[in-house]
Amino acid sequence: MGNALYYGDNLAVLRESIAPESVDLIYLDPPFNSQATYNLLFKSPAGMGSQAQIEAFEDTWHWGGEAEDAFDQVVRSGNTAAADMLRAVRSFIGDNDMMAYLAMMAVRLIELRRVLKPTGSLYLHCDPVASHYLKIVLDSIFGATNFRNEIIWKRTFAHGNVTKRLGDVTDTILYYFKGADGKWNQLFKLLSPDEIDRKYPNRDPDGRRWQSVTLRNPGVRPNLHFPYTASNGVTYQPHPNGWSCNLIRLQSYDREGLLHFPLSASGALRLKMYADKSSGERLQSLWDDIPPIGAQAQERLGYPTQKPLLLLERIIGMSSDEGDLVLDPFCGCGTAIHAAQKLGRAWIGIDITHLAIGLIERRLKDAFPGIAFEVHGTPKDLDGARDLALRDKYQFQWWAVSLIEAQPFAEKKKGADGGIDGLIYFRSDAKTTERAIVSVKGGDSVSVPMVRDLKGVMERENAPIGVFLTLAPATRPMQTEAASAGFYELGGRKYPRLQIITIEQALAGKMPAIPLVDTGAAFRRPAREASSTQERLL
Repeated sequence: MGNALYYGDNLAVLRESIAPESVDLIYLDPPFNSQATYNLLFKSPAGMGSQAQIEAFEDTWHWGGEAEDAFDQVVRSGNTAAADMLRAVRSFIGDNDMMAYLAMMAVRLIELRRVLKPTGSLYLHCDPVASHYLKIVLDSIFGATNFRNEIIWKRTFAHGNVTKRLGDVTDTILYYFKGADGKWNQLFKLLSPDEIDRKYPNRDPDGRRWQSVTLRNPGVRPNLHFPYTASNGVTYQPHPNGWSCNLIRLQSYDREGLLHFPLSASGALRLKMYADKSSGERLQSLWDDIPPIGAQAQERLGYPTQKPLLLLERIIGMSSDEGDLVLDPFCGCGTAIHAAQKLGRAWIGIDITHLAIGLIERRLKDAFPGIAFEVHGTPKDLDGARDLALRDKYQFQWWAVSLIEAQPFAEKKKGADGGIDGLIYFRSDAKTTERAIVSVKGGDSVSVPMVRDLKGVMERENAPIGVFLTLAPATRPMQTEAASAGFYELGGRKYPRLQIITIEQALAGKMPAIPLVDTGAAFRRPAREASSTQERLL
């Protein structure tokens, strides 16, 4: 099993498609309302908290029938500790958005534990608004003794507009084993030049930096308590605890020039440790060495919650081996999937939006040309497309624009897109970026007025090209109306200003005729990957 993307509710996918004890590592970065205030999550259903919006990135879960059902499923799951914990928390905080979030996370975490191997690990990425509650949930499901670390990642730089509080610049990553024998690979943090200067203050005549470390045994070892006559002719006495190594090892250090002789014979003999022989510093629970993704970063895709690739490479390298299976049940823009592929792991990604699945498909194909993987739950033919259009208009739109590699366009309120369902950016010259506007129609019939509406949007937005993407076949009068929009000329070539493409044609691979598509202006295309990592394993 592995190398598969699933569109759908991860709870259903976990139960129907993921075998028990089949996954080596789970990373999840669920929506945790990072833009909301603490009080917003505690508004009651009758309060003024924001309700679900048709957006690409819905960021809040609300108390209602679905949350109540999730709560009941936990109570009936047979996990007594989780059920008792959830009841206690509900009695404390009441029925609000936070409780909905915890109930719907708890039922999923029970399933995630089920699919983990006995040696598996789970990393849950969250923020301080809910991390303390999530740790209680995880303790009840995975067991408090299987808690490994609360990892603090510095996710952004200092905020300058903070008043009456400290700036929020960190995320929390809760790290658990499934059982006592969880897989673990020691990783090291590579030191910066300044850190090397501080940690290795001494230099040999050839410029090699080193530090001296003690040869004292941390415990009392009578068998390692002996005088040692070094190559300089001086006999040194051990610490009362004894040497940290035996005579043969001491002699080996001496021959290799690794002993640091004190100024007097009564001083402590020490060991020289060279910077160029060190793997770095053993990784600690504070991660401040992986910067956020900058505005001009090559890996930046334009996805609001995107995490740095190095962050996921570190997590995957620490808790899995090559060939292991990595699962991300809230895979978003696919950074965990990208990192898993890069490091030679098998992977499964699940997301409830076609926007995410389409973006990951494109990301993987661009970064790893020739890659093979399966995609489940997305339309593969016209019947599937019609079914999706009937079930969810907005998911259909996001899926449809992904077929022609457009960026989905969504305003915060239903019907507020102004006739724009997608955008394709392209360059008219080295400095100027233009937009092609995409309009998606998922109904059973389309008409000339719909084409005219797109022409009006193009004029309003000063867009040189428009794409009319339709599930129903276009009529001849519609084609005539589109042709009346004329041509856009660039570089001696003419491009129809208004192009009609059917979903059937898009499924067959037809793309709009657009010059010099500028992928850097919307969701970017990552560079092709080479297999490498900046972490070193012991």
